[in-house]
Amino acid sequence: MRSRMRPIVVRLTLSLLMFVGTDAHAWSTLGHQLVGQVAQELLTPEAKVRVAELLKGEPDPTLAGVAMWADTLRTTEPERFKATARWHYVNPPRGTCRYVATRDCPDGACVVEAIEAQRRLLIDPAQPLEVRRDALKFIVHFVGDIHQPLHTSNRPDRGGNDFPIALRTAIPPEDYAREHYQDGVMETNLHAVWDYYVLASAGLEMAAYAERLRTKARLPHTSQGGPRAWAAESCRLVDRRALYPSAHEMDEGYLKAMRPLAEQRIEQAARRLARLLNQAFASPPSSTRSR
Repeated sequence: MRSRMRPIVVRLTLSLLMFVGTDAHAWSTLGHQLVGQVAQELLTPEAKVRVAELLKGEPDPTLAGVAMWADTLRTTEPERFKATARWHYVNPPRGTCRYVATRDCPDGACVVEAIEAQRRLLIDPAQPLEVRRDALKFIVHFVGDIHQPLHTSNRPDRGGNDFPIALRTAIPPEDYAREHYQDGVMETNLHAVWDYYVLASAGLEMAAYAERLRTKARLPHTSQGGPRAWAAESCRLVDRRALYPSAHEMDEGYLKAMRPLAEQRIEQAARRLARLLNQAFASPPSSTRSR
């Protein structure tokens, strides 16, 4: 296979010059919705009420329903997306996964600080309802982002966006990438492989996938910690679990090999998101009820 695919990689490197100019999303719609769906079922009764209050009026007023909102700003509110784009990731220097705020996020524009900043807005009863609603939507998305290992990578390739991949697969691509899928080979990059193809290889719709993750219950004691610890944890996985292949060609064997790790990260994100929201909405001030 490698000798047959080598010309594809040459073409891939050239055709991706513009394609990778726009960073791939963190997790696909499926991944982010899985985080929201599993987290929703782990909320306390009080947190469920508060989430419903904040999301009232949304087309799908659930955590899964708003999980992709921060990415959809790219098309619905381009200027806002531009202002918040750096909130989706953090990249420590090569050779370390330890987060240092003054070095890695001096202006607060990274996923670690964004989660904490939005949490403060969420729990502040003095903030307008729409500010707290948007804070909740950002948090749902960013907790998913920080658990995608390539969103915290310390390699100098923009989280795998600049690592081209020729993926031989029968999985149809997302709409925006269809022009890069020819003769059963997807011209893509490692970041996109992790965002979409690893989870898509399970062949499950969101509801069925969420049920499978719940019934497996592999993570009864997900560690505590916060965004700093989650980012470092994701970063370390890049090398420890050999996310980078030895060549720029791969087939669905890679997807199947990596899927258990991706599912684990989804589960961890969901449990930690639920814990964050349960704590945020515990014994809310009465003033939030009158809004």
